[in-house]
Amino acid sequence: MSTSDTPGPTPEPDRPGSDRPTSDRPVEGSPEVVEGRVAHVRARSGGPLPLGAGVAAPAGMVRLTWPDSTGHAVPVWPDGVTPSLLDEYQVTGVPVERAGETRRVLAAVLKCCWTDLSVDPWPGDPAPVEQVLDTYRALIGRTDDLMRNWAVGALRRLHDSAWIAMDDGVVVLGPRCALWPVEAHAQLQELVRRLPEPERPDLTVVGDADIVAAARPAEAPSPDTGVRVEGGAAEFDDLLAGYDERRRAELVAAFMVVEHAAEPVQELRFAALRDPALRRTLSEMLGRRGRILIQHRDRWTSGYDDALTVLEPGATRLGVSERAVLTLVLVHSVAIPRAEGLLPEDSWLSPHPTPADELRRHTQLPIGELESALRTLRHAGLLSQVKAGEEAGGYVPGPQFHRLTRAARRRLQEELILAAGPDTPLAAAVRARRSA
Repeated sequence: MSTSDTPGPTPEPDRPGSDRPTSDRPVEGSPEVVEGRVAHVRARSGGPLPLGAGVAAPAGMVRLTWPDSTGHAVPVWPDGVTPSLLDEYQVTGVPVERAGETRRVLAAVLKCCWTDLSVDPWPGDPAPVEQVLDTYRALIGRTDDLMRNWAVGALRRLHDSAWIAMDDGVVVLGPRCALWPVEAHAQLQELVRRLPEPERPDLTVVGDADIVAAARPAEAPSPDTGVRVEGGAAEFDDLLAGYDERRRAELVAAFMVVEHAAEPVQELRFAALRDPALRRTLSEMLGRRGRILIQHRDRWTSGYDDALTVLEPGATRLGVSERAVLTLVLVHSVAIPRAEGLLPEDSWLSPHPTPADELRRHTQLPIGELESALRTLRHAGLLSQVKAGEEAGGYVPGPQFHRLTRAARRRLQEELILAAGPDTPLAAAVRARRSA
């Protein structure tokens, strides 16, 4: 997003109880603030943000610095909390596909990569993928092909979400593992000690030690230039400093649930959603990350701010295959039922699944590419798979559609019209309005 068109700086008024000088606070509308918002949006949509040598992490992120002084910026949560806070409020987070296998495979990766328990787990050491799979086999006590397929799928999901990095038969702990709080290290150490050691047969081609040695840098980095975690600038201190401990905790809890809950949360359950003053501060917290509050009657969630252009060069976006498959599901699960009067006009969620056979018939994608696109869309929360009796029911729009703003819903409606009926008068009207 260009910062040349942003409005002039508007000083933020003093907040009662804050001891931070006004001149030190972020200035609304300044290039620094706008760039920080865009950085958080890009990190949320595309994962850890690459940084050039010597470039500092935006406020609200930590910098993971590599030996060549480049790095990645990873968002952190306010006041040191983690998404596990949702469990305290009995709020369901975004579902993870085959969550049990994914957790166990991550534990197997940690067992293989965290070889020195006297230091922090991240970055750890590289490990062969086959060693991780053998550790997983020893953990669950199964050696069949189905188990291997589950484990490989879990490795792929962990790689896509930056919990691990997998390349050319080698796996290492990913950037998100650097966010494990120090208080959790003792529990992680106990977990690693309890995991069984795999029975690794001698490999006749390349041994484990040779694979690990090849994955390491040619020269060991010095302590001054090695991999390290550098804390970023505080993000919400000026907003939260004026509140007592109880209200500060309420604001942080509401921030976490609207950002990480799978469904919109009830207003009555959270004081920061009920109270207009607290809700205004919550909106300001979200605004610094390029997010806004979205209301569904008496429920709230968060979504991207329409004012931000998030798909800049380098930002992650859906590929052609993913967009084609998503469009087919929206046509069959939303557009057609809506035309038949089975869905309300403004709903993008649907109880009418699109069968997998329907997707195979109406797409020219090879079966492998279709399955890959479906996997990517499920992982992103854009599609959900539902079952119907003994056979697969199909696919419906996922929980991310709760987070659409009114303007985003209108744009999506127009895109669906152009995709489903490009030669209709309605499509012509859409194109004419856009060109005007």
